[in-house]
Amino acid sequence: MGRITARRRVTRVRRGDGPDVRADVLAVEEPLEIRVGGSPLTVTMRTPGHDVELAAGFLVSEAVISARGHLLAARYCAGAVATGSDGAVENTYNVLDLTLAPGIVVPASTARAFTTTSACGVCGKAGIDDVAAASCFDPAGDPAPVSAEFLLDLPARLRARQTAFDKTGGLHAAGLFHAGTGELLVVREDVGRHNAVDKVVGWALEAGRLPLRDTVLQVSGRASFELVQKAAMAGIPVLSAVSAPSSLAVDLAVERGVTLAGFVRGDSLVLYSRADRVVDAAPLARDCAPGDPVRPIRDP
Repeated sequence: MGRITARRRVTRVRRGDGPDVRADVLAVEEPLEIRVGGSPLTVTMRTPGHDVELAAGFLVSEAVISARGHLLAARYCAGAVATGSDGAVENTYNVLDLTLAPGIVVPASTARAFTTTSACGVCGKAGIDDVAAASCFDPAGDPAPVSAEFLLDLPARLRARQTAFDKTGGLHAAGLFHAGTGELLVVREDVGRHNAVDKVVGWALEAGRLPLRDTVLQVSGRASFELVQKAAMAGIPVLSAVSAPSSLAVDLAVERGVTLAGFVRGDSLVLYSRADRVVDAAPLARDCAPGDPVRPIRDP
């Protein structure tokens, strides 16, 4: 299997001091080609590890599969390269071929037109209409009540489990928590925030836990459109992020009935949709109306 970290020689410079040459630990970023039945589907830039979960979660977010029995097998293939003077062959583990159950078909619109980067989960889509896939899971009807105190604790609980981030400082993370018991169910890290979420959803698929009712998804960065989409596709009713959401992310959260919390840090958070699920905020929850005061919120 590929490594999640790599060492590189660097020169560090501090004000008032001379250069310091040392080894640094970096997050590994490598391509993963996902194939279905031998046919290329997409290429994503990711941190190696939990690749089957990543591929499975990607197919869930694309409305291709929705149950554990829909994915029959996954195997690494065609990633072998010759190494060394003796011609020894080493598998790069960067090509993963999936076998789906009979009758499960990948729509033509799902195939990416080009490589998906680690920064963007939807930029390879053929058109904007392909982005908002319809899910067989509906998070809107899930009450999933939580408290603001519970949400405010999640970033620190997620951070405590970011072991690869501790070494590199360069990985996003996604953690899934049970809204009722507070149990941390799973944490995944990756150079791509959307990949980390796909790995969480793929874990849930393999564990037979979809739809993810009564759960909260905590992410380490901002809340983008594709993260709201992936949460909705998996039936996750609450998405919490330590940074800002985009306008399109908020629009989709409202449309899909997902509670979206942003700027979750310290002793405050901002609710952008379905505030009724947050019991401390429910009496104040209502839609914005014309003439409401605007108070900009910024990252410190």
